[in-house]
Parts: sequence; structure tokens; C-alpha cells
Amino acid sequence: MLRRAGPSLRHFLLERKSSAGYSSYSSEAKMSRPVQARRLEGIDKNIWVEFVKLAATYSTVNLGQGFPDFPPPDFLQKAFVRALSGENHMLHQYTRAFGHPPLVKILAQFFGKLLGRDLDPMTNVMVTVGAYQALFCCFQAFVDEGDEVIIIEPFFDCYEPMVKMAGGMPVFVPLRPKAPKDGKLMSSADWHLDPAELASKFSERTKAIVLNSPNNPLGKVFSRGELELIADLCVKHDVLCISDEVYEWLVYDGKEHIRIASLQGMWDRTVTIGSAGKSFSATGWKVGWTVGPNRLLQHLRTVHQNSVYHCATVAQEAVAQGFQRELELYGKPESYFIQLPKELQQKRDWLVQSLGAVGMKPIIPEGTYFLVADISEFKSDVPDVPDSDEPYDSRFAKWMVKNKGLAAIPLSAFYCGAHKNNYNHFIRFCFAKEEATLKAANDILQKWKREKTSP
Repeated sequence: MLRRAGPSLRHFLLERKSSAGYSSYSSEAKMSRPVQARRLEGIDKNIWVEFVKLAATYSTVNLGQGFPDFPPPDFLQKAFVRALSGENHMLHQYTRAFGHPPLVKILAQFFGKLLGRDLDPMTNVMVTVGAYQALFCCFQAFVDEGDEVIIIEPFFDCYEPMVKMAGGMPVFVPLRPKAPKDGKLMSSADWHLDPAELASKFSERTKAIVLNSPNNPLGKVFSRGELELIADLCVKHDVLCISDEVYEWLVYDGKEHIRIASLQGMWDRTVTIGSAGKSFSATGWKVGWTVGPNRLLQHLRTVHQNSVYHCATVAQEAVAQGFQRELELYGKPESYFIQLPKELQQKRDWLVQSLGAVGMKPIIPEGTYFLVADISEFKSDVPDVPDSDEPYDSRFAKWMVKNKGLAAIPLSAFYCGAHKNNYNHFIRFCFAKEEATLKAANDILQKWKREKTSP
């Protein structure tokens, strides 16, 4: 083999760069131009990053993040194992990008029954990487630069940054609390929209309204009258509705979850979002979906195919089998969608009693994993700091996890910046936990009570 004499081309180029005053491995050539896209400005902070880290560092009991610490039902776990270890090796490969065929078919059948219409599984249903990605697809697909999106406060915290990332402008309208006259504990039903205030938020720039019922963090289940108010305004102003219904099966005390897409004039303008994570207590599987008319979902598919493209096949297969079982048992006592809310209502009532016994004032939720409690009586533990930029409930929650080992989330995290201090004496607890976890939380609270009352 011939070898050319003289220096190699690489050696020649390195010498040339060196003679020009550059090192071949220069650490000085840093970028000077901005790298952050403008759409990320002001939305880099995230409540969950901060409080999850605090809980991992200090907490003995974490009632902050909204996930069960108990397992999914046996039938769903067995379905996952069958899908994972069965003979159909294609379940380890890509499936249809917009939803595994068995899953979209059973979702169309199931939700068609609930909505009273025939759904096409290929055009009226799309599977997403959890409800979170479904929301992202909606905002990216529908919201243009300058569009206004109405958000009802308190709201799940990702709504605001997702609207802004799409170039839209969030417009906030609060649920306003009204204490019951009979002296009973407040319920999430005591938090209402003001009809005139809500109507005033609609304009020619309004593109969509985000509805979350049952509502996280408050646990409010919107009544038919409230939903009809929203629906009438949507129809009047030709506005879309993005309906986040991930807690649709978790309603208590005989309350009814009403799907706004079932109301007159709303099917054609509504995307309904659901979650297997919440429905089957398997939040880590990240299987969500959207249901709606093809004229809307076709645009979600465009965003989906150009972002994640595909969701985990095995998880979709297992969820499809779970829904097949639930369709066969629909309305029967053996249905998981009937059993789970009964179990969680008992846990809710237990936590309500536990919090009330130590002097907090729980707001009894009609649905979801969560209850909010008034901490006004605990200001002696964490004195207020006048003119502080940080809301009181945020400082209280940080103090509580560091000093008492109990993690919760400040309610102000679910409000826009301008309104955070209007509702800064509440914290949110998650009661979708094992009995042992709730008992450990009660032990912390009882010890805290003794410390407060001891001389």
C-alpha cells in the first residue's frame, strides 16, 4: 500500500488554524447571539419542578403531586403483561400514528355511547401521549398570534404557558367563592362563575375557552346550568371549547359529570380530552386521547404527526382491553369506573376530617383527586411578610414540607400572576393515596396540633 509523503491534510489545516491564533479545540468561541426562542420568555419556571424537588428532599408524606401511590387494577396490569409477553410481537413495534386501531375503536364505541352519536374511530378519536400532549396539540393547532383564549381560574397550570407558546393571549375569569350560610364546610360547588363577568371576556378576538370539569385543583364539577351558560356564549361568539375531562369518572356524592360536547350546538366546536392515567390509576403510562369532529381533529393530527408522532403501542393495547371490560360492565357494580370513585370518596372524607381536626378548613371537592384547605388559622406558624413577592401559601407550603415533612401545593400556583395574591391562603392536598399514606399524614397533623396547643 502506497503512503503519500509529506504532512497530512488534517495536519496542514490544524497548523493553519493555529497560525491564525486559533486552537483546534478552542473553548473561547462561544455563541453571542440569543439562543432562546421568544415564545419561551417568561414561562421557564414550573411549580412542579420546584415542589417535587422539595418533596423528595424533605417530605415524609407527599400529598402534593396528583398521582395514586396504589397500583392500577389487576385486570389492567394483566392486560399489559399479556401485551408485553404475548405472541403478537408486533405490539413491540410502531402502530397507527393517530391511535392503535383496537384502542380508537373501543374509545369510539365507548364515548359514542356516552355522547349519543356514532363516532368514526379513524377521524373522531386521536390517541396522545397523555392528556398533556392532547392539550398541547389543541393550542398549537387552533391558536394564532394574537388570539385570545379564556381560562377559568383556578386552572391546571400548563394552560397559560401553552397558550403563550402558541402566540395567544390568555384571558382569565375566576370562580368566586361564596361561603354557605348554614355554617357548614364550604364545597367546591360554592365557587361560581359570575355570568356577566364571563360574558364580558368574550370578544371578536376570542378563539377558544378552556373548560376543566371536574376542575383541578378545586374539585368543582360544573353543573348543567353553568355548562349551558358557557355553551351559549361559545355559540353566540363562534368560539371553540377545549374541554379537559380527565377526571370524568371521579365524581362524588351522587354528582353527575356532564360532557359539554353533548349540549346543543357544542359537538361541532368542542375537543374533549381524556386520560387513561386518571381513569385507570396508571398516570405513568401516559395514554390520553381527544374526541371531536374531524374538522377539528384533522388539525390536531397535523401537530401530532410533526411532534411525537406515536404513542407506546403496548400501553395502548392494555388500555384498549381495559375499556373493553368497562364497556361490558358499564353501569354495573363491578365496573372500575364505579368502584374507584367510591373508594376515593372515603379517602376524601377521611382527609377532610383529619384536616378539620387540626384547624384547617377543607373545601369539600365534588370530584378529582384533590381537596383545597384554608390555612388562615395557621398564620401564627408562618407569619406574613408584608410586600413579599412570593404568595403566602407558597411560603407556607415550603415551610410545611421542610419543618413538618408534609408536602402540598399552594393554590396560588393555579392563578395568573396578577391574581395570585387574591387566593393565597389555600393549599391543595391529593387524597388519591394508600390508607397508610393518609394515616401517616394524619399522624403528622396530630403531632402538629399537639405542638400548637402545648404550653
